[in-house]
Amino acid sequence: MAPEREGTRERVASGATAATRPPRARLDQPRPPRRRILPEWDPEAFGRLSERIARFIGTGRFLVWMTVVIILWVLWNIAAPSALRWDEYPFIFLTLALSLQASYAAPLILLAQNRQDDRSRVELEQDRRQNERSIADTEYLTREIAALRIGLGEVATRDWMRSELQDLTKGLEERQNGHREHGVFPADRSHGRDVDDR
Repeated sequence: MAPEREGTRERVASGATAATRPPRARLDQPRPPRRRILPEWDPEAFGRLSERIARFIGTGRFLVWMTVVIILWVLWNIAAPSALRWDEYPFIFLTLALSLQASYAAPLILLAQNRQDDRSRVELEQDRRQNERSIADTEYLTREIAALRIGLGEVATRDWMRSELQDLTKGLEERQNGHREHGVFPADRSHGRDVDDR
């Protein structure tokens, strides 16, 4: 047994120990942030900026300013002295600038439309949920009103009591009118009975 223990000690001594072992990632601590090559940006702020630019591009003011700039560009490069012209007749630099502007404007407009679609989808979902809640509330109130009507059908209402009292009053009036026509009143009849009993 002694040689086995010595062999184990030699393996531990020759192998990696806790001090020389590479540190493992601890699961109870967050990882340190990695360095990124690309710059980071806030997607929400970028989306708001793209919407603002797309909204400006879609206005008449942008079209007027762009038209004015193009006209001034062309006039300057035609009428100015040749030493001050920066874009001669085929206006290659102007074409490049307009192409660059169009290549940036199209994705910005698509991004703004996608954000608007997302907002519309969320609003539609909220409206749908609100409609479902309203329908459920309406159905519940309808059931409650039906239960109240059924309950009220078994309870004497004020109008029913009034009609019953009117019917009773009419019946009593008809009886009194009938007794008067025949000349018999309950009071007379009772008085006659008293006299006969004597």
